[in-house]
Amino acid sequence: MPTPHNRAENGQIAKTVLMPGDPLRAKFIAETFLDSPVCFNDVRGMLGFTGTYNGRPISVMGSGMGMPSIGIYSYELFTQYGVENIVRIGSAGSYSPEAKVYDVVLATGAYSESSYARTQNGCPDDIIAPSAELNRLLEESAARLSIPVHKGVIHSSDVFYRQPSNQPGPAYWEKLRDEKGCLAVEMESFALFHNARVTGKRAACLLTISDSFVSSEITTAEERQTSFTNMMKIALGADY
Repeated sequence: MPTPHNRAENGQIAKTVLMPGDPLRAKFIAETFLDSPVCFNDVRGMLGFTGTYNGRPISVMGSGMGMPSIGIYSYELFTQYGVENIVRIGSAGSYSPEAKVYDVVLATGAYSESSYARTQNGCPDDIIAPSAELNRLLEESAARLSIPVHKGVIHSSDVFYRQPSNQPGPAYWEKLRDEKGCLAVEMESFALFHNARVTGKRAACLLTISDSFVSSEITTAEERQTSFTNMMKIALGADY
């Protein structure tokens, strides 16, 4: 039944949901890749669609920006709509020269300073893992498509605009790269992985590098919306 944030009825959302942050990216994926897509949600402009891909039902829905936003939508999908798998397909900033703009990253864990998990159910962990099974399926899909994928821990940050520090020494992102092994930064996966764990469901995260902390590379808003197709193809092609 509908929630305050989702007008879908039971049965309108597939067991597997691909979840970009941008609802317009969800619309692009539905219109570009899915057969017979139907919009099941437009509350607050957070678009969601269900269609078929190679004959299998699949849904795609925006999450918004940040952990509180994806926390609401993913928790409702897991607990109210019977969703079993959520694969975040988002953008990220690279912390490493190895991960260049347009490269795809598969998260093996999400590190965060966020209080999301502690507030949600008292979990003290600062690194939360995705579903190993979903990661395996996504790796197999990438291999079939011959799309290279970087694997590593990512940084899920609560802050996009961080106030510059006057303290001497390495920048905060260099410390996270060197001490925590963080390959790139985004803002949602820690909450998604936590919600999957507490509800007994599965979650994973594929990211496309949209900009870099180690080079001047950057993409436009339109490119982030419509050009990150490799991760979309990997997510759509997995055998869930």
